[in-house]
Amino acid sequence: MNYPLKLSFKLLALASQIYIRDSSGNLIGYVKQKLLKIKEDINVFADEQQTRHLFNIKADRVIDLSARYNFTDSAGRAIGAIKRKGMRSIFKANYEIFDGTGVQVMQIHEENGWIKVMDSLVGELPVIGMFTGYFFNPSYIVERTNGTAVARLKKQAAFFEGVFELESLSQLSEDEETRVLLSVLTMTLLERSRG
Repeated sequence: MNYPLKLSFKLLALASQIYIRDSSGNLIGYVKQKLLKIKEDINVFADEQQTRHLFNIKADRVIDLSARYNFTDSAGRAIGAIKRKGMRSIFKANYEIFDGTGVQVMQIHEENGWIKVMDSLVGELPVIGMFTGYFFNPSYIVERTNGTAVARLKKQAAFFEGVFELESLSQLSEDEETRVLLSVLTMTLLERSRG
């Protein structure tokens, strides 16, 4: 993959639509999340017309804080999974990433939890709250279980859309790159629903 990757979605859209582009601006993935799904079942396509299916992200249970989101490729082969670690927290987001066999291989955590706290507090203020997405931009580190950082996801300043940049910090295999991308995509959707 040509890093950094950009994940962008419109904040005012009813159904989440995420565009994944490489450093040259080429579309490498498109997600249109269905409205009012009780059990998450997200498809990732290579194009906006949704003609070439790449991956599926599916929750293992109905609306649950401890749901595990399993990743499969277009042939149904297990690639990995992501699961929120511990209880939902206003301070810091923590997720565990698993390989196709169910072994934890990585984790994601927020670099600075205070940004989320400030975003939550200021976001409740009339008028001023509309601009929190421009000033409070969290970043997340993806690490191997031994603590080696492999990628960073950082929210970019933007009005009326969410833009995240994923940069590589270490050499990754193709399977690891896919697993990291699907994990940060899922986490972004989950954190967006939290506010």
